[in-house]
Amino acid sequence: MSTRKSKKSRIPGLLDNLIAKITVDASGEDEQLWAFHQAFVANVALPSDGFVIGEPVSVIAVKYDGNIRRGLTARCRREDGSEYEVALCDVDLPEPSAGAHYIAAYRRWLNLDPYPAETQKLPERRRQHKATEDDIDLSKPLDLAVLSVKERSTRCRLLEKDRVITLRASRAWELVPGSIVTVTPRKQWRYGGHPYLSGEIQSYRIDVKALDLVPLGLEDMGIWDPQEEYWGEQSEPIEEWAKPIIVFGPRPMYEMEQVLPGDDPDDPFTDPIIQSNDLKDAAVRAEALQVLMELCQADLRCLDAHSHLGNLAFDDSPQDAIRHYEVGLRIGELSLGDDFTGVLPWGLMNNRPFLRCMHGYGLCLWRLGRFDEAEHIFEKMLWLNPSDNQGVRFLIDEVKAQSAWKDHEHE
Repeated sequence: MSTRKSKKSRIPGLLDNLIAKITVDASGEDEQLWAFHQAFVANVALPSDGFVIGEPVSVIAVKYDGNIRRGLTARCRREDGSEYEVALCDVDLPEPSAGAHYIAAYRRWLNLDPYPAETQKLPERRRQHKATEDDIDLSKPLDLAVLSVKERSTRCRLLEKDRVITLRASRAWELVPGSIVTVTPRKQWRYGGHPYLSGEIQSYRIDVKALDLVPLGLEDMGIWDPQEEYWGEQSEPIEEWAKPIIVFGPRPMYEMEQVLPGDDPDDPFTDPIIQSNDLKDAAVRAEALQVLMELCQADLRCLDAHSHLGNLAFDDSPQDAIRHYEVGLRIGELSLGDDFTGVLPWGLMNNRPFLRCMHGYGLCLWRLGRFDEAEHIFEKMLWLNPSDNQGVRFLIDEVKAQSAWKDHEHE
C-alpha cells in the first residue's frame, strides 16, 4: 500500500486554492467540470496505478461526457485485463502523485471527504499492485524495500514503482521489514498470478528515508508544564537527569498517530497485536511472527509490529532485535524532525509504540556494549517522556558507568 506524501499537502486551504485556480474562468457546473477534466488531462500522467474500493487497478483515462449528474469518470483496467468505468471520486491514486491531489480537490468540490480511504472501513486489507516483467531490469543490481519475511521468501516493494514482488534468495531470514535489500537478480517469473524474483542478496541496510513514507501525524495536545509533574517528595533532592528538563520549562505536548491495519476500535478481539501476544504466550511463535509480519506488509508504519518483532528476538538474538526496534524508531523519527522539542507522554496511548521501539533499541545498544549510543537514547527518552513510565531513570547511571547489561526484569 502506498503510504507516501506529506501531510502538509492535506491542509484544506491548499485544496481550496487549487479548486479556485482550476475553476477561475468557469461559470456553472458544466464549465467547472470541463475545467477539472482539462486540469487532469494537462497535469496527471496516465496510466497510473490506483485503487477502487481496495482493488488494484490501472487508471488509463479520465473522461467527461457533458452529463453533470455523472460528472468525471475514470476508465480502469483490472489485473486480468478487463476494463470498466467508475466515478472518478471513487478512485484512489498513489499519494505522491499529482493525480491524488487533483482527485482530492475534485472530491472537495463535490462536498465529499477529500481523503475517504483514511476514514472508510474496508472489508479487508487493501491488496497491492504486483510487479510486471517490465518493472525489473535483470542486468543490474536492484534495491527492494522489505515488507515481510518468511523462512524461504520475502515480500518486497520496488522502491520507485510501488509494486510488490516475492523474493526467493538465500539468507532471506536475515532481513527485517522496513530494511532495504540490494539484490543481484537472476530470474523473474509468475506463479498463480503472483510475481517472483530469484537472486543473490548483496547487502541490506536501514534507510527509512529511502522508503518515502508518509510521516505519522502528530496531534497537538496542549502544553506540558514541568511544574505540574511529580518529581518526588519535597524533602528529597531533584535527580540530576530531571534538572535540565525542569529548567527548560513548558513545552508542547503531542500524541503520535498509530497505524494498526485490521484493527476495529469497536471490537477489541480484532486487535492483531493482542492476537500475536496470545499466540506467543501459547508457545505458537511462528504464528505470532506471521501476524506481525502481515501488519508490516500492510503498512510499514505500524510501529507496534516492529517493537513486538524486536521483543520476539530480544532474548535469543539482540543483534536481530535491534534492527526491528531501529526501523520502528526511525519511522517514528520522521514525524519529529531534527529540531523537535516537544513531549510525547506515555499517558497518551498512541505514543507507546514509538516509545517501546526506542526503549528496546536502547536496551539492545546497552546489551551489545554500545554504551554511548545507549546513553543518548535513554536521555532522549527522558526528554520525550519525563514521567518515565518505562523506568529509564533507573538504568541510565549503569549505562554511563559502562556496566555490563543485566536483565532487571528477572532479578
